[in-house]
Amino acid sequence: MTTLLVANRGEIARRIFRTAKRMRLRTVATYSDADAGLPFVREADDAIRIGPAPARESYLAIDRVIAAARQARAELVHPGYGFLAEDPDFARAVDAAGLVFVGPPAAVLATLGDKGEAKAIAERAGVPVLPGYRGADQRDEAFADAARATGYPLMVKPVAGGGGIGMQGVRTERELRDSLARARRVASAAFGDERLLIERLVERPRHVEVQILADGHGSVATLGERDCSAQRRHQKILEETPAPSLDDATRAKLARSADAIARAAGYRNAGTVEFVVDERGDFFFLEVNARLQVEHPVTELVWGIDLVEQQLRVALDEPLAPAVRPSGHAIEARVYAEDPDAGFVPATGVLAHVRWPESVRVDAGYEEGDAVTRHYDPLLAKLVARGDDRGAALRSLRAALDATEILGVRTNLAFLRALCDHPATRGGRVDAGLVERDIASLVTGRRAPPAQAYALAAAAVVATARRSDDPWTAIGPWRLGAPPSTTVLVRDGAEDHAVRLVGTGPYEHEGRRIARADEPHRWTVDGAPAAAAAVRSAVYVGWAGGTWELETAPRERSVEKTAGAEVAAPMPGVVLAVHARADAPVRRGDLLFVVEAMKMELRVEAPVDGRVTRVLASQGQQVERGQRLAEFEPAR
Repeated sequence: MTTLLVANRGEIARRIFRTAKRMRLRTVATYSDADAGLPFVREADDAIRIGPAPARESYLAIDRVIAAARQARAELVHPGYGFLAEDPDFARAVDAAGLVFVGPPAAVLATLGDKGEAKAIAERAGVPVLPGYRGADQRDEAFADAARATGYPLMVKPVAGGGGIGMQGVRTERELRDSLARARRVASAAFGDERLLIERLVERPRHVEVQILADGHGSVATLGERDCSAQRRHQKILEETPAPSLDDATRAKLARSADAIARAAGYRNAGTVEFVVDERGDFFFLEVNARLQVEHPVTELVWGIDLVEQQLRVALDEPLAPAVRPSGHAIEARVYAEDPDAGFVPATGVLAHVRWPESVRVDAGYEEGDAVTRHYDPLLAKLVARGDDRGAALRSLRAALDATEILGVRTNLAFLRALCDHPATRGGRVDAGLVERDIASLVTGRRAPPAQAYALAAAAVVATARRSDDPWTAIGPWRLGAPPSTTVLVRDGAEDHAVRLVGTGPYEHEGRRIARADEPHRWTVDGAPAAAAAVRSAVYVGWAGGTWELETAPRERSVEKTAGAEVAAPMPGVVLAVHARADAPVRRGDLLFVVEAMKMELRVEAPVDGRVTRVLASQGQQVERGQRLAEFEPAR
């Protein structure tokens, strides 16, 4: 039996395993200490630990992955996406170990991984590229001269890597040097290569990409295009195929251009050729993602093809399957553990309650009870809806988002619902700047908990206590001649609410009926579905499309008020840069630290005028959300 090792984690590992098992391959998972209890580890035929939680000591450690493949006696190694998927050194190491890399040849990865080289290939293939600079001279002065020749606005990009990491939009010459410094810092941290290029910035661009498959026998197939224009900070949110508002002539040109680039590069296996489309409908080559894309399921649902199966068959030197005709429309939404109200910072914690919708395809990396840690991308799942036309697919996705229940960590579900309802989304007129322009209408702030949320929280607390082995607790409170009742103190920030529940279940509260449903954490409020989970001193509640985290522990008494102002990490991550100096005076807004996590780079600034008395964090240090980075004394 052929053995396949997946050098990845989460939902993509589970996705690959599904196809591999259907093909009767033996599957092997690799996992870090942080992931030992996740579903992908349990679902593989075998699982091998490759190191501690930090990715550089586990999923990015080539020697450890190769050792695991040898231990498992694997013949095939699938890199998934991210991590080592586009690393030519990893592909070479797999080859050197006598194994088969499920992806493009190492030489192709090396060439296409350099955006400058990729653009040169596109030019030789006759495909239009954006004007700019990709020279060897990486001095700021060389970029300034090139920027003046190209014209503003422009985009600064790392030469290596992908996924939008490190990209900086620049509108004036005054912004250029700071943008170059930020891009170099991120590129060096993410890819170990600080080389940059610049290109003309397209205003209100659409991001359109073509799925390609190429075998080792000279065949190249293009499987339609995907529109991935719904983005924030160059990270995709919604993806769909076919691309809306694109005429058939342009579709055909995009397919021909992708085919030409694949052939010119000597491509093999699955990949994506990415383009930017301007407001006039003209398109320009951006880059090649030489791997399976996160959004590949939309292509699979419309084209009726299993892209992972084709990847494996090409790796085994089989020819491509015959071409098929597309049918219908598909849209994917990425569900993240993140807090939109706090600037989309990643969220961590234990998933106290999870219910995925049954009406659409769900590629999930987590289930109820799993822990979301700070170490990796916070993608929880992808919801993928298909319909006979775009309207049907969008309605199906919107209903699936309503049916999704996640409690225990903050998510972007409300944001995704608002994005689906946006007139530009409904009309198929999304461009890459839409989310940033309309963020105020898409993220409306946290709603105050309604009375139903407090009642649900109280009921969950009481029901959890009644599961005790203590018979007196199980009976619940009672009073002679009166119905049993319980009062629970529930707090939302500084707001305390004493909730009185009547009954032992179902409960009555101010004329509302709160009843347990057919499974744990499921409730109804006056017959309408709801969810609630009590975990230690917190209660997580979901009702009518909203979610709330309420507290039940006694309020902590402050012995003394702390002097000064907090300089704390806005999210769990790595300190990229330290600008704070002990005993140095600062003004409000001065940059003190730069913290990076989950492809995001956030500034930590002085909260008020004052003085840094002590620096507590160092460059490269891993920090938790809320961890103090410096001691600070406000000016008097």
